[in-house]
Amino acid sequence: MLVTGAAGFIGAAVCERLLGRGEQVVGIDSLNSYYDPALKQARVARLEAVAPSGAWAFEQLDLGDAGAIAELFGRERPRLVIHLAAQAGVRYSIENPGAYLESNLVGLGSILEGCRHHGAEHLVYASSSSVYGGNTKLPFSERQPVNHPVSLYAATKKAGELMAHTYSHLYGLPATGLRFFTVYGPWGRPDMAPMLFAKAILAGEPIRVFNQGRMRRDFTYIDDIVSGVIACADKPATPDPGFDTSAPDPATSWAPHRLFNIGNSQPVELLRFIELLEQTLGRAAIKNFQPMQPGDLEATAADTSLLEAWVGFRPSTPIEVGVERFALWYLHTYARAHC
Repeated sequence: MLVTGAAGFIGAAVCERLLGRGEQVVGIDSLNSYYDPALKQARVARLEAVAPSGAWAFEQLDLGDAGAIAELFGRERPRLVIHLAAQAGVRYSIENPGAYLESNLVGLGSILEGCRHHGAEHLVYASSSSVYGGNTKLPFSERQPVNHPVSLYAATKKAGELMAHTYSHLYGLPATGLRFFTVYGPWGRPDMAPMLFAKAILAGEPIRVFNQGRMRRDFTYIDDIVSGVIACADKPATPDPGFDTSAPDPATSWAPHRLFNIGNSQPVELLRFIELLEQTLGRAAIKNFQPMQPGDLEATAADTSLLEAWVGFRPSTPIEVGVERFALWYLHTYARAHC
């Protein structure tokens, strides 16, 4: 099977779980410099260390290189593709929109073409809770329309869902889109709040707390995310036999395409997350309260009932446990190597 974004936070964790259950995995990643490539390389090194002989292969490839992606598909002919590579980050999409168009749209196009021409049996791809945009009715449900994005990042993720659905319709490609809700945990991204907060707290530097601390997020621990991704990978999308074209359900289709939220379903205020981080790090945070930032959502909360009905998904990591695990990893592994 093929995993894109294999050196990323979620991608590396998915690869590790797949290798642990005896799968043959080919991972690709561009190792770009959006954040420290050394962290990405360290994740790949961990995979090389745990993989059984011959079970793991890694290639540095850019999704924008359509020729190289086509050659990879022709050579490997993956039965399952888990597409997690993307240009991430809401605020960075305002500064550098071109990176999002190239990776999240052109890159996805290359993956869809590879699946189409080389017989992939199932595509699982990453979407985002950001697609809910201007929606304020919580918890977010896949049955809600998502026609009002508030960032280019969100718009590219919404567009990606439409692209995947089109290939499911035209070519019969089973495709499952997963809307991730604020993933955190060991080996996370250094551009996200948990890592930024931990680094600043330990250094005695102020942390920026947006929306005057009133942000609420459905923080979802990495192990729960991985379990959901793999459960969906094991169950290819199918057409919804009850789909009504006169009252279409955005979550399903007459085509073999499904959309699912994957979150903790227990949103917490950002200040609570910071409090838990302070407890494990043993330091108080210096909080610099700031207004809402363009492109951000004030609150997110996942209705995961459809995913539970589909694959039995139930997150099992309370925020107190997850934050402690993350903070201990940061103290004993990441900070010693990078700070």
